[in-house]
Amino acid sequence: MPVRYGFRRPGDGDDFEEWEPEDLLDLVLDELLETGDLDEVLNRLAYDGVTTPDGDRLDGIRDLLEQARQKRRELEELNDPGGMLADIQERLDAIEAMERADLQALKSEADESGDERRIEVTTELVDEKQMALDLLPDAVGDRIGSLRNYDFVSSEAREEFEKLVGELRDDVVNSYFEANKEFFANPDPEELARMRSMMDALSTMLEQQRRGEEIDPSFDEFMSEYGDYFPGAESLEDVVRMMAERAAAAEAMFNSLSADQQAELRGLFQSMLDDLDLSFSLNRLIGNLREATPDIDWQRSNRYRGTQPSRFSSTVDATRDINRLKDLERFLEGSVPASRLNEIDIDTVRRNLGADVAKNVERLQKALKGLTDKGLIDRSGGRTTLSAKGMRRIAGSALKELFSQLRSSSLGAHRHASTNRGHDREETSKPWEPGEAFNLHLGKTLRNAVFRQGPGTPIRLTPEDFEVEEHEAMVRSATVIAVDLSLSMEMRGNLAPAKKMVLALAHLIRTAYPRDYVAIVGFGLTAHEIKFEDVPFLTIDFDYGTNLQHALALSRHLMRAEKGSKQVIVVTDGEPTAHLLDNGQPFFNWPPVYETLHTTMAEVLRSTRAGITINTFALDIERSQFPFVEQIAKVNGGRTFYTDVDNLGRYVLDDFVRAKSFRP
Repeated sequence: MPVRYGFRRPGDGDDFEEWEPEDLLDLVLDELLETGDLDEVLNRLAYDGVTTPDGDRLDGIRDLLEQARQKRRELEELNDPGGMLADIQERLDAIEAMERADLQALKSEADESGDERRIEVTTELVDEKQMALDLLPDAVGDRIGSLRNYDFVSSEAREEFEKLVGELRDDVVNSYFEANKEFFANPDPEELARMRSMMDALSTMLEQQRRGEEIDPSFDEFMSEYGDYFPGAESLEDVVRMMAERAAAAEAMFNSLSADQQAELRGLFQSMLDDLDLSFSLNRLIGNLREATPDIDWQRSNRYRGTQPSRFSSTVDATRDINRLKDLERFLEGSVPASRLNEIDIDTVRRNLGADVAKNVERLQKALKGLTDKGLIDRSGGRTTLSAKGMRRIAGSALKELFSQLRSSSLGAHRHASTNRGHDREETSKPWEPGEAFNLHLGKTLRNAVFRQGPGTPIRLTPEDFEVEEHEAMVRSATVIAVDLSLSMEMRGNLAPAKKMVLALAHLIRTAYPRDYVAIVGFGLTAHEIKFEDVPFLTIDFDYGTNLQHALALSRHLMRAEKGSKQVIVVTDGEPTAHLLDNGQPFFNWPPVYETLHTTMAEVLRSTRAGITINTFALDIERSQFPFVEQIAKVNGGRTFYTDVDNLGRYVLDDFVRAKSFRP
């Protein structure tokens, strides 16, 4: 059956700290680079939840599902409507025993009196009463109906019976209404008449609505008269939902019993409702509620495992919560966790699982929803991708993470990379930092001071007012990052760290050196250019081959029109095993053959003559040396770095910023 769920926006009373969507992207960066599938990553996060670096745990759908199941089991173990029936039978047995004891005492007193007429009359009365008691039906409802017409001899038995009937009346009425239990405690005839009028008015409204007629009375008029029965309701749908869920819970309670117990309980309820003259109106209303709520399963049943008898109204309360938890479980067990997370009814979670669980779900909801609201991801086209803003965020996160690993001296060197004096002046300035060249931008420095202290003279300068002119070195550079996408990169766990390095370095160049040229090339059996925004989603080339020759040729082609220094940064975990034939088709062989090595070295020579430096970062868990890449360094003049995957990003960035720092 379809289930309706709503989303409640946080209110002013929420006392938990916001968790920003940007933080979410930071946490899933490594996983995104590992899988290359943002939908998969977000679905996994929604299902499994996430633990933040500071240890803050946000539960996901898996946790919520388990908590809902556990809470449902607890509710089932606390309630036993069958036990309540047995308890009523025991109380009736006790009442009957009181009556029989007083009958026997009455007969004994007559016998002791010696008055034959008294003995005769008393014996006849006692025999008649005992026969009536012997003929009492077994079913609880029928037994109570018979005792209601029985004239008790025992005043104590009569009082206990009236007390039991009063409790059952209250319990039955409370089983069908949402209002506070005290509201229906011992309802007087006037209140019962008003209750019947309310049910008849609601039935009339639903029947009119179903026929497409104008509703009379209007909802506002109805609530003005009967709103105290439905606290919190703001629409006719709210009223219908409140009564329907409760009536369906009562049905589920009946359906959960054995056939004999169910017949007993239905008979008991019918007896109480007939006694209160509510039966017709309530049955009519329940029929209309069934018609109005096709999404509610009126045939469901639960498995109660309680050992202590519980009041029927309490069982209905628990059953309604069990039904809601079952709906929640069924909903959570569906597919596409990320999209379903935002549809979870927070009020249902709060009511059934507690405020802390609801807060966790709401925080994760807000963070995931915020990815779209803040323009970090794009869900158009049936696929979730990163927006330009999202790309900048994760690239910046990758850069920040890798820079945090660098030595402070390297960071200091990088800070001076674009502010060397004696070169072309940029039309930009920046706040001065201690240790930098003091090439003051006077206009902006004075403006800062005026903004800080307000109008008037003299203008007093402080170090926080200083802005210095930015300069760019006259020699611009061009960089192509060539990353190995062969099968071995994935098998050895090298691809995700390589992608992080590419993101970080490309982002560094694009932001810190915007006039520099940067491109990305991926190579496996063949090479191809990769857009910056596609880097997180790169996957390996499932064809065997490491075609370094094609990668270098494509890199040289991309930089053909660039001026200044040029370099190719190669990240690979093996030596060349593929090259392009004269007809443009790729050729692969393992181990590498002479033709592949010869063709690749020829491309190295072409790159060298074009003024391109080739720096190679070699990753290999099996060998400690790459003879061929060392030969590349000798021919080209570039360098070869042997590094493990954990240090790849740090090594590449360190080498790059050092080169920029000491560039003439």
